[in-house]
Amino acid sequence: MANVNGAAAAEDVWTILRLMRWSGAYLEDKGIKRGRLDAEHLLAHALGMERLELYLQFDRPLSAAELDAFRPLLKRRAAREPLQYIVGRAAFRQLDLAVDRRVLIPRPETEELVEVVLKRAAGRTEPVALDLGTGSGAIALSLAHEGRFRRVVATDASADALEVARANAAKVAGGERVEFRLGSFFEPIAEGERFDVVVSNPPYVAERDASELQAEVRDFEPPAALFSGIDGLEALRVIARGAGAVLADGGLLALEVGEGQAGPVGDLLDGAGGFDGVEFHRDLAGRERIVLARRAHGS
Repeated sequence: MANVNGAAAAEDVWTILRLMRWSGAYLEDKGIKRGRLDAEHLLAHALGMERLELYLQFDRPLSAAELDAFRPLLKRRAAREPLQYIVGRAAFRQLDLAVDRRVLIPRPETEELVEVVLKRAAGRTEPVALDLGTGSGAIALSLAHEGRFRRVVATDASADALEVARANAAKVAGGERVEFRLGSFFEPIAEGERFDVVVSNPPYVAERDASELQAEVRDFEPPAALFSGIDGLEALRVIARGAGAVLADGGLLALEVGEGQAGPVGDLLDGAGGFDGVEFHRDLAGRERIVLARRAHGS
């Protein structure tokens, strides 16, 4: 791609289609499975257009300035930096969220967690929710945007993450109903506060499994949002112990957990006491990734 690394020669013009094809193959050679798709997103971002617009202009020659804008983005993705961090955005349900290396990139599994919470809370009148470890604000803002929640409190131990979340809230309908608080899990919750829903996508990767993660995750996403002790259950233990004290009678606890963790988390909740049974929900891949429990009345 010599001419993309300098001015395009007249006899060797780079059109949009040619660049997409070359860049897609280049990324795939670097071990990126969706190389062509990622290349399209990067080029659309560099050109300031929607991805599908590329195909409406597929034979348009690119200027030297446009190639210069695209080249560093391609290099960053080839170095395995996540696409979402490069373009600064991540889609989550109905939201388009700003993300960077201060926050975890929201995942499809977490979209399913929100869906379950919305369905379970649909019968409540103006419920109040608590989102533990909010990160970019994806869960809290989706609940406020899509649900009937009167208020959502979102906590995070990272001031940097809350800065991202607050910026996202300012651009989301319903974001004004989300209150962000700095502190680890339940620390910012006042004595006597009660919630109809407590939801969390906490850190749940075991430190011993770090080497098994994709480079995009291991080398770029914030470790504090990923890792949770030797077995990955440290944060989930904290939540299991503390959730009953902040849930209203009949309130819902909804947790995203790692593969193989549903059973151990169910045991943690049974051991904590005060819950009426535990349910496991499978994700689209058939894995038990969501754990639900109701606070027993009068417990």
